[in-house]
Amino acid sequence: MPDDAPPVRKIIHVDMDAFFASVEQRDNPELRGKPVAVGGSSRRGVVAAASYEARRFGVKSAMPSVTAVRRCPDLIFVKSRFDVYRAVSQQIRAIFADYTDLIEPLSLDEAYLDVTVDRHGLGSARAIAEAIRARIRTETRLTASAGISYNKFIAKLASDQNKPDGLCVVPPARGAAFVAGLPIRRFHGVGPVTAAKMERLGIHTGADLAARSREFLQTHFRSSADYLYGAARGEDHRPVRVHRPRKSVGAERTFGDDIRERTALHEALGQVADAAWERIERGQARGRTVTLKVRFADFKTLTRAQTFAREVASREDFLEAGKQMLEQFLPTTKGIRLLGLTLSKIQRGDEDGAGDHAVQPSLPL
Repeated sequence: MPDDAPPVRKIIHVDMDAFFASVEQRDNPELRGKPVAVGGSSRRGVVAAASYEARRFGVKSAMPSVTAVRRCPDLIFVKSRFDVYRAVSQQIRAIFADYTDLIEPLSLDEAYLDVTVDRHGLGSARAIAEAIRARIRTETRLTASAGISYNKFIAKLASDQNKPDGLCVVPPARGAAFVAGLPIRRFHGVGPVTAAKMERLGIHTGADLAARSREFLQTHFRSSADYLYGAARGEDHRPVRVHRPRKSVGAERTFGDDIRERTALHEALGQVADAAWERIERGQARGRTVTLKVRFADFKTLTRAQTFAREVASREDFLEAGKQMLEQFLPTTKGIRLLGLTLSKIQRGDEDGAGDHAVQPSLPL
């Protein structure tokens, strides 16, 4: 390797399989093998998580409960228990910490690990991932999938490749080809709106994206152009960071029909709050500012924000703040087509503490 070549990292992305729903099925044998949705109810709310049995019917997180029931009439709803999920997450992170200090949690149920330094002399990143998965199964009675590669972007894609309870290794020599064969909607960082725009431009796969010039991407995707250009070629130089900066967490929903009536708007905002609070809890975020976003039928978009002296500690307080701000727009003769609710001024120790670290490029994947 030339002296000026970047070091080859060994990155594992660990993703728990249907985490919330799997915890519920573990703790309640009557739910095992059945379609389960965590959160919401059969009448209102949104799905926070779905078991694999429910996913086969098209049920997924952030889906309105009424839609989920239409897709899966036998769906069983169970109440969220975030205190339990957090406790299990702490167990899992304690396992991670036995293999590396370089852990970047993305949420309660997934994290990046830099295992370039082989602390226990297991011989490869794959062996480390297998050891971690085995301990998770033994100590929590849950399964995890893992992606192993030379950067974060591909490791995250790889962890989803053989779910559930699977493992996928993508070495540097296979990185570009692995990315080339994937649908663009699988790319981390490419949301539904960007994916739809790409497809209108004839970009459907990683290979299609790699065929576009940097100038083309800068014209159409501006600040994301460099990331997309590198990702399409299997390149991602971001290090695993122990502390991840995050400015806000929230959710929004566009309605099929514009809404004017106060009760219906409050109920819709409750569904948005459910989806947002699930993300807040999953990411263990805490903040003091609640922001409401309102888009009217004519596409005019307005926001209101309220900052509190203390952190917003519950979903009920979060929703109540949103309702109070929503009242500032009511009554309205114009229909409302979108509502969004966000928590910001996140209190998480946001400085990046890990930075770049010296690595040992000898450890194989």
